[in-house]
Amino acid sequence: MKVGHNDGLDGVMAGETVLSHVDGEAGTLIVRGHPIEDLVRHGGLEDVAALLWDGFAAGGGDATAVRRDLGAARQAAFALVPGLLSVAGRLTPIEALRVGLAMLPDQDELPAHLRVCGALPVYLAALLRHGTGEAPVAPDPTLGTAADLLHMLRDSAAPAAHVRALDIYLATVADHGFNASTFAARVIASTQAGLISAVIGGLCALKGPLHGGAPGPVLDMLDEIGTFDNIGPWLEKAVVDGSRLMGFGHRIYKVRDPRADVLKQVVRDLGPAPGRLAFAAEVERQALATLRRLKPGRRLDTNVEFYTALALEAVGIPRGAFTPLFAVGRAIGWCAHIFEQERGGRIIRPLSRYVGPTPRQAA
Repeated sequence: MKVGHNDGLDGVMAGETVLSHVDGEAGTLIVRGHPIEDLVRHGGLEDVAALLWDGFAAGGGDATAVRRDLGAARQAAFALVPGLLSVAGRLTPIEALRVGLAMLPDQDELPAHLRVCGALPVYLAALLRHGTGEAPVAPDPTLGTAADLLHMLRDSAAPAAHVRALDIYLATVADHGFNASTFAARVIASTQAGLISAVIGGLCALKGPLHGGAPGPVLDMLDEIGTFDNIGPWLEKAVVDGSRLMGFGHRIYKVRDPRADVLKQVVRDLGPAPGRLAFAAEVERQALATLRRLKPGRRLDTNVEFYTALALEAVGIPRGAFTPLFAVGRAIGWCAHIFEQERGGRIIRPLSRYVGPTPRQAA
């Protein structure tokens, strides 16, 4: 058997899935047969969850049932918040989420995927309020995930535009092929460790800055550039110096990330900070031109993080919460992939090439 070698598994087919397809050359994301742009035009997180879970879990295929069940799961998760806050200490939000998920038992009356996806927004809102000295707010099970998360953060109803923006964001990032965190979750699921352990593994992979840490630094970059006059010189120096432009380039997409346009429209629809959007749009325009001029052999385009940063800033999410908020949406996809992997039943066990020293032959 001829064995190939590929650091990073670029171009390697590691499995089959019915859940999502990322075409990096065409710049498309298909979720169970639907372009992501079509899914979020009229739907939100619960609709995408119903689609991804259809045929895998009870309630899949019925967005109304998913919304009801996730509401009940958020109520159940709130009972665990005091214990989580008592040990959160000086942990970052995503580190504390890791602790919170580990508090969930493998077996319970509520199915594990609902408990995980219900716990994450409850935990995150409580942790963020705890960090500013405020008491946690109990969830409202009659609301959708996005509306309730903002309600638990603010202790008041959020404007409909903010709810819709967050709902679209969470739905847009729910699934994206065999990305690092999803593949990590599938590897763990293949050992039959259980859904909660697999989701924790996905969260830990997302914690790495090469996977889930880009939207916050986009805002840092915009703040550092500062003025319209400084855009050109700043970008020129950054590219010449070899610095990474946050919000540009993607491991898979060789053209524009389709999710970037979805989130750009979200920011437009919010409309509270037109100056910020105009500035970001000019940074984007000049960044793409600078990259084409100075790196003609590389295809670098806008990715989802660029406008994600602006959208989340506009709805009042602090920068330090961007990655754990991403997990709230992506957990929907992690659970779907775990279901699919468990159904296949085969442990993931690739080969490796040994390049270390060999024993000396006896004389």
